[in-house]
Amino acid sequence: MELVTLADIRAAAALIAPAVVRTPLLRFDEGLWLKPEGLQPVGAFKVRGAYHALARLPEDVRARGVVAYSSGNHAQAVAYAAKLFGVPATVVVPDTTPRVKVEATRSHGAEVVEVPPAERESRAHELAASLGATLVPPFDHPDVIAGQGTIGLELVADLPDVATVLVPVSGGGLISGVAAAVKALSPATRVVGVEPELAGDTAASFRARTLTGWPAADRARTVADGLRAEPSPLTFAHVLAHVDDVVTVPEDAIADAVRRLAFRSRLVVEPSGAVPLAAYLASPTPRTAAIVSGGNVDPATFLTLLA
Repeated sequence: MELVTLADIRAAAALIAPAVVRTPLLRFDEGLWLKPEGLQPVGAFKVRGAYHALARLPEDVRARGVVAYSSGNHAQAVAYAAKLFGVPATVVVPDTTPRVKVEATRSHGAEVVEVPPAERESRAHELAASLGATLVPPFDHPDVIAGQGTIGLELVADLPDVATVLVPVSGGGLISGVAAAVKALSPATRVVGVEPELAGDTAASFRARTLTGWPAADRARTVADGLRAEPSPLTFAHVLAHVDDVVTVPEDAIADAVRRLAFRSRLVVEPSGAVPLAAYLASPTPRTAAIVSGGNVDPATFLTLLA
């Protein structure tokens, strides 16, 4: 299976530069730096991969529109990228998606289709076929992975002596791209994926060195709604090639991390973006960077977590 390369990621960085924010590194304590991807125009890192995937489409193909399926952040990213390119977008989301993510996606002009969680991918494929549009998957595509990998380029440029990079893991597009970039630029740096204990399928697969899979109902138990997907053969191949470890964190540690980011770093962060801090707090190490992947949290959920 062909993996994304550093050259691919550097080319992606040039293509997406007009549409994304080069997020800073923020000091959390003496050992940890945060990379706040919630500062992106759609409130999450997903805009990097989505914009890159659309930018790589031939103009006549892109003009026919795009379709995506998502738990929320990729939905917004595809809708935003389609708006920038002036093409139609249809996005399929689970009917359990936080309203803040659904309304934000509609605000960018996309048509949103809500379905039971188990149907989102199949419905997206059906819509793409019926509309003659291109399906832009949330993680299982080299262009999406390369776009997400631009985070790794920025991180190593800003912190060349970084010893450990902590990355949230769901479908695996983010950690695939970040690990590919970081390991190419700084082979000694450890790249560690972080998942909720209640959605620890990648950690289990990593230990087994093969995809094991967890039932969707089990993965749906975590408050980290953006981390309920499971990796594909493509993203898992990147994990096996480049990632040093995958660890899990409990729900109470995720909530504590959300609170600390709010009160200490003044960052509004969704639970999915807080899991790397939860892992760091459980086992602090020097010269660590945590990718805080997004800030699109449901207001009621956020208030509950702060309390």
